[in-house]
Amino acid sequence: MPNAELQRINSFLSAFARRQAGRVADLPGGFAVYDDAFAYSRANNQVVIEPGAATAIDPEALPGIADEALGHLPHRLISVLDDEVARACEQPLTRAGYTHSTYLVMLHEGPVAAMPAVAVGRRGPAEKVTLEEMRVPLTRRWRGFLPDADEAVLRHLVDRREARRRGADIVHFIGARTEEGEVASWADLYLAPVDGVAQIEDLVTSEAHLGQGYADAVLTTALRLAVEEGCGTRFLTADATDWPRHWYERRGFSVIGHSHCFERG
Repeated sequence: MPNAELQRINSFLSAFARRQAGRVADLPGGFAVYDDAFAYSRANNQVVIEPGAATAIDPEALPGIADEALGHLPHRLISVLDDEVARACEQPLTRAGYTHSTYLVMLHEGPVAAMPAVAVGRRGPAEKVTLEEMRVPLTRRWRGFLPDADEAVLRHLVDRREARRRGADIVHFIGARTEEGEVASWADLYLAPVDGVAQIEDLVTSEAHLGQGYADAVLTTALRLAVEEGCGTRFLTADATDWPRHWYERRGFSVIGHSHCFERG
């Protein structure tokens, strides 16, 4: 049932945020996560409102709670995992100067191919790679996304990936290489075999290699590894307003829920 799957996914997301954090502070309806090593990374320093928080939090009080929890930082990020709670909090947060983004929780229900699709110029199938092997193309891609960011910000956005290894029982970085050996496309794979849950996160392709099948290779390999670990609940999140959601739908993913982010600063 989709509701049961969504509950399982939201529990995984909440636990992942707690586990990867440098430290955690409990709050009404949720918690704050901090990591001083990656102070420029909003995802590593934010407030998370957990599922079922409707009776635990006053939406009008949430801006003040976030200010108190994140007052030492120049930014505010609040992730709300429950759609109903997010809708209740939207107006108070908008009045407080937050922008609102909606993300789709997408469950994979299609078949999983035995082998990845063939990419033009690919050296071999997608495989597990290290952060160091991804560093140059990953930094280049972040520089494209954030052309005004300084080197310290880019370094935090790249290095924070290593902290994600704390978030789940098994964490892999999956990459597809060109014939020259450069990682052309990559993604994270988070596995919780005991719970049967797998998340694919941050699937990105270098700009020079878009449209050549590298992302298909990464996605297929990640799904195959998830199946091999017994993870029947395979999911990802996608921006509700951006084109990749349709790309994922063509590859067997369907929308079963929504999560929300509110940002300021």
